[in-house]
Amino acid sequence: MSTKSYALLTVEMRGAVAVVGLNRPDKRNAINDPLIDEICDVFSAPPAGARVIVLHGHGTHFSAGLDLAEHRDREAFEVMQHSQKWHRTFQYVQMGGLPVVTALKGAVVGGGLELATSTHVRVAEPSTFYALPEGSRGIFVGGGGSVRIARIIGAGRMAEMMLTGHAYNAQEGQAMGLSHHLVGEGEALPKALELAERIASNAPLSNYAVINALPRIADMAQNDGLFAESLMAAMTQTSTEARDRMRAFLEGKAPKAGA
Repeated sequence: MSTKSYALLTVEMRGAVAVVGLNRPDKRNAINDPLIDEICDVFSAPPAGARVIVLHGHGTHFSAGLDLAEHRDREAFEVMQHSQKWHRTFQYVQMGGLPVVTALKGAVVGGGLELATSTHVRVAEPSTFYALPEGSRGIFVGGGGSVRIARIIGAGRMAEMMLTGHAYNAQEGQAMGLSHHLVGEGEALPKALELAERIASNAPLSNYAVINALPRIADMAQNDGLFAESLMAAMTQTSTEARDRMRAFLEGKAPKAGA
């Protein structure tokens, strides 16, 4: 069942999963302003009935990042505002309320890596490679990479990537935590859909707590984090759905973990 139409995105509902595809394959799904606007639109107001989003790229690449062909001279304040537009968009991806599973292949470069690391579960194919070429372009990351990417791989590794332009392959990216699952060629999207269906079966409040509370707790002092954890535990465990699910588990009616 199709939903709202976009020029540079495809959006399709598959049960409770919204499948969103970056659709500029001739440009390796490079991100221009119209595409960032459409990403912002769909993630700020996901399709009705969606409980999980699967994000992928049409063609042979996930995303080659910022579309430098459309780069134009901007004043410093304009550049700052442009960066903050990306920040707002990727904040919707990370904290918008729905878990996002991403299927990766080919280029996951620059802004494409910033987008990928704003999602929650990442599945990569062997063709996937990761790079941050900003240093050689004379620019700096502007889509949140200094926060999200650095927290995954460390500031030192990120600095090395930006300074040298070195690209890491799928196996190296898996070891660094840039992907959570490494599958065969052509298998990333099916695996992402499988994981999304599993996540969609969770209690929505639990999913919301996981994707919204964990990154915030990571920013807190230990005692503050423990207090926030207690609040989230209280909210989730006292919900009607949690009580029903716990009762089903105790009565042997719940599916086994990992099933």
